[in-house]
Amino acid sequence: MTEDYAVEREDEELAGRYVVHLAEGVEAEMTYRKLDATTIAIDHTFVPREYRGANIALKLVERGIADARAEGIKIVPRCSYVAAQFLRHPEWEDLRAS
Repeated sequence: MTEDYAVEREDEELAGRYVVHLAEGVEAEMTYRKLDATTIAIDHTFVPREYRGANIALKLVERGIADARAEGIKIVPRCSYVAAQFLRHPEWEDLRAS
């Protein structure tokens, strides 16, 4: 059975993160820094070992992509996982900051 993991966004003035609360005190997250008003750098993605393979990291990235598209934000994919997902999803290329 596949879990339906809810992705939440925590946005602050200079940075933020997308988070999935997995169990008491256990989280998966993707963090970003705001480079300017229209650009973020996604710099880290983490899923606890026991939850890997459930596409949680991809859900985090997809939520970030959807929000960026809706808000007119460009992304610098500094995290290796996010950079790899950009290569796998050429339809996201318009969101890559140049």
